[in-house]
Amino acid sequence: MPAVTVTPGEIATTTLTVRNDSDIVEAYNLEVVGDCAPWTTVEPARVSLYPGTSETVTLRLAPPRSPEIRAGERPLGVRVLPTEHPESVRVLETTVHIEDFHELKTELAPRRRRGWLRGRYKLVVRNQGNTPVQVGFTPGQAGEELGFAFTPAQPKLEPGESTEVGLRVRTAKPVWFGAPVVWPFTVDTAETGDEEQPRWDEPAARPPLEAEFAQIPIFPRWLLILLAALLALLLAWFALVRPVVKSAAKEAAEEAVQQGPTPAGEERPGAETGGGSDSEPGGRESGAPAGSGGGLDGAQGEEGVTGTSGQHSETIDVQLAAGETKSRSYKVPKDNVFGVTDAVVANFQGDEGVLTFSFGDRKITTIALETFRNQDYHWVTPIKIAENDTVTISVTCAKPGTPATGRQAQGCHEVLNVSGILSSTKE
Repeated sequence: MPAVTVTPGEIATTTLTVRNDSDIVEAYNLEVVGDCAPWTTVEPARVSLYPGTSETVTLRLAPPRSPEIRAGERPLGVRVLPTEHPESVRVLETTVHIEDFHELKTELAPRRRRGWLRGRYKLVVRNQGNTPVQVGFTPGQAGEELGFAFTPAQPKLEPGESTEVGLRVRTAKPVWFGAPVVWPFTVDTAETGDEEQPRWDEPAARPPLEAEFAQIPIFPRWLLILLAALLALLLAWFALVRPVVKSAAKEAAEEAVQQGPTPAGEERPGAETGGGSDSEPGGRESGAPAGSGGGLDGAQGEEGVTGTSGQHSETIDVQLAAGETKSRSYKVPKDNVFGVTDAVVANFQGDEGVLTFSFGDRKITTIALETFRNQDYHWVTPIKIAENDTVTISVTCAKPGTPATGRQAQGCHEVLNVSGILSSTKE
């Protein structure tokens, strides 16, 4: 039986001659065996021969165009089984040469990608041929604005094998403002040989894959509108509002200076002077409350302004050892009301512990010493402290801090300063 060559997807034929050398009429059943049996047929599959006669049968080979039909040589066997003498069965063999064919299937997804500078795509390549191949990719674009990178660049595929290839597309420069710019491009897929150059002979014409990259601007259009509106508001502020505000603030400051309280020891403009005024030795006017009387316990203060009201401040100093708790207070003089507008707490050593200060029966705050070095409080509406009530500071020293000298202090040292208006309640 002669050898035969066949191309997958096509049909090839060969012949086989069966001869009856026995002395009786014999029927022969012919059956194809081996790897080629699924796609090989015998016509006719049964022959009857008289003694000494022969007949030629046809073998029709029709391998499918599939990656499973690998290129190369395969054995083809035909088993001849006599009906009357089955013990005389014979198997005739020949060689079938299967030619190679090349077919690549490629898909690109997504076909459209949006981005500022780069976009990522995915290529799915499948080897539909019957021989191993190495695949190469060739991008195409009308200009030179895009750069392309394939990972892996030249994959190797066995028959029926598929792989995913990453494609990264990058633009040369960004688009700052305006509408998106669309960059169309193509990708050609081809087999590469030993010379690592694309082979375009199989198939003769494979259409390239088309895709596009939509480059969006860095700053959207609405942002430009917003920036223009903010710039217009800023210009309006500097041109119109700011001069008016500065003028009003200046007038308010001048008015406050003119209407402010007269400092201690000074007389208001137009006040009468002379020997008719009653005063005590040392320049203190009679009937005025003492700024820091005998009610001060552990505190140092400045005397208030003589008259019905005036600015006044008191400083309370507390020093104690680690593990101790001490309280110091300032008592508001009799027939006076102290309206506190500002308070400053100083922890200049960086001590650790707890500090609480209160005005009369009203506790203002309790704070941890380690959370601050200087803490100030301000009230638009003064907090009034009645006569004989106290401003009290209570300190618990957990650990003395380290001042600017770099050496840890022997004990804790905290200072509270309160200031405001001291007013007389006498008519």
